[in-house]
Amino acid sequence: MDKDIVIQCHDLSKSYEEGPSPVQVLNNVSMSVAKGERVSIIGSSGSGKSTLLNLLGGLDTPTAGTVTIANQELAPLSENKRGLLRNHYLGFVYQFHHLLGEFTALENAAMPLLIGKCSVEEATKRATEILVRVGLGERLHHKPSELSGGERQRVAIARAIVTKPACVLMDEPTGNLDQETALSIQNLMWELNQEYSLSFIIVTHDQKLAHTMDRVLELTKGSLQEINIHHSQKNQANNVTAR
Repeated sequence: MDKDIVIQCHDLSKSYEEGPSPVQVLNNVSMSVAKGERVSIIGSSGSGKSTLLNLLGGLDTPTAGTVTIANQELAPLSENKRGLLRNHYLGFVYQFHHLLGEFTALENAAMPLLIGKCSVEEATKRATEILVRVGLGERLHHKPSELSGGERQRVAIARAIVTKPACVLMDEPTGNLDQETALSIQNLMWELNQEYSLSFIIVTHDQKLAHTMDRVLELTKGSLQEINIHHSQKNQANNVTAR
C-alpha cells in the first residue's frame, strides 16, 4: 500500500439475506483515497452509498473483500482494535449531526479524545481550539437544542476532526441544511482540507457539491465507476448554452 494512501478497499462486496435469496448491494468495489484528496460518491437512493461508507469506516462487515486504513486491514482486528483505529484515523459526519443532546458543544467535540483515553484537561483544550476554528468560540457551552442547524453541523465537524484524523467520512453532510448554510459548511470543509491535509470521502445527492471534489465516483447496480468531472462540466455548459 502506497504510504500516501490513507484508506482503500479491494473487491469489496456486501449482500443481505432478505427472503428466499440474498440481495447484492455492492459487487467487487475497489477504490483508494490519498492524503488530502477529496472524493465524492454519488448514486441513486438505495444504490448502496451509505453501505459503502459504513464498510470503509469499519462500522459494518463486508461479505467479501478487504478494507485497509493506514496500512492495516480491518478484518483481522478485534472489535476493540478496530475501534481504536477508527478513533485515531477517521472522523465521521452525518446528515443528522447525532450530537448528544445532554452535553454541550464542547463536551460533544471532546468526546472522541476522551474515548481515546486523552485527559479531560487536554481534551477540553483541543476541543476548544477546534470549535474556535470552526467559528463556535462563543457557543462552547450551548447544548445542541440551543444551536442552529448549521451550528450543530459545525460541532459535528469539530468532533470529527478533533483527533486530527487522516480521513473524514461524510454522509449527506449538507443535505439537511438550507442553501446558504450548506455553502458555508462546504467552504469550511475545503478550508480544513487545505489547513490539515485532511482527506474527505463524501456521499451526497448534491451534484454541485460532488463536482467541487477532486474525484467523483458513481455507484450503480453495486459497481463503482469514476466520472470525468471536466467532461461532465463541459456537457452541463453545453446544455445551458443550448437552452
